[in-house]
Amino acid sequence: MDLDQLHTFLEIVRLKSFSKAAQTCYRTQPAISAQVRQLEQELNTTLFERLGTKISLTVAGRIFAEHAEQILALRRRAQDAINELERVPRGELVIAANEATCIYVLPGVFAEFKKQFPNVQLSVDRSYGTRVVQAVLDNLADFGITQLPVQEKKLQVAKIHSDEIKLLVPAGHRLASYERVMPRDLQGEQILLPKTGTTRARLNTWLDAVQDDLNVSMELDSTEMIKRFVMANLGLSFLAASHCREEVAAKTLACVSLGPEAMIRRVGLIYRKDKSLSKAALGFIQVTLENAGHQIAISGYQRLRPSGT
Repeated sequence: MDLDQLHTFLEIVRLKSFSKAAQTCYRTQPAISAQVRQLEQELNTTLFERLGTKISLTVAGRIFAEHAEQILALRRRAQDAINELERVPRGELVIAANEATCIYVLPGVFAEFKKQFPNVQLSVDRSYGTRVVQAVLDNLADFGITQLPVQEKKLQVAKIHSDEIKLLVPAGHRLASYERVMPRDLQGEQILLPKTGTTRARLNTWLDAVQDDLNVSMELDSTEMIKRFVMANLGLSFLAASHCREEVAAKTLACVSLGPEAMIRRVGLIYRKDKSLSKAALGFIQVTLENAGHQIAISGYQRLRPSGT
């Protein structure tokens, strides 16, 4: 039994004629008759009484007609609800990102998205590094915001933000006046390093030449903790410049570029290539591209973007 058979059956009921129903359904009369026979066989009952050229519903036919109307009405309501969902998107989007990214990169994105899609809830899954990627791959999150590069072939990647990882020192520290610092300049200093992640891996490479002479006093997993500890003269650390703008402007902390070349941090939006994107999801991509960075590009976005949006 399918919806087309129900529609045909109700057309016969409405028009009280197989031949007229065949015309409105754009089928031959034998095809219409075959559909009714299939319904009767499936229901194991007779739906129509045929008296010469006239037809009428049996008792079973009247009962079935009521339910058929309800089924098709329910189908129309379902379609209307889906159409309404496209017109006024609802539901939830889950975003996997670390806390610092949520605080320093995404507030403008979230604020603009809520203006455009007030009925869509944003849920943030606080994750780090590879866990962000895995959450998206496992469909536990619709989108991830993570440091690039991301090599996973199943993911679409768009660069949305970039800034510089710098040495973070207390205001007035001897290194605060340096234009750039080299790893050897940190010998004799207490160093606070991020516990894990892409930035930690890059810093390990940068510090490799002085690894044996380096005094790593603590490993921390919180941006706010790093800033507070540096302010308290517990050591020097490293942060993305965007994460400590307020403290630098207030002259409670100072940032110094790393040498011999600046260490640039690139942040990307990731999502599964095979994921069906709702209007709300497409809107999140667009809002993120427009509000989270500078040089924005997304391979294939125009292909994914529906016409009229």
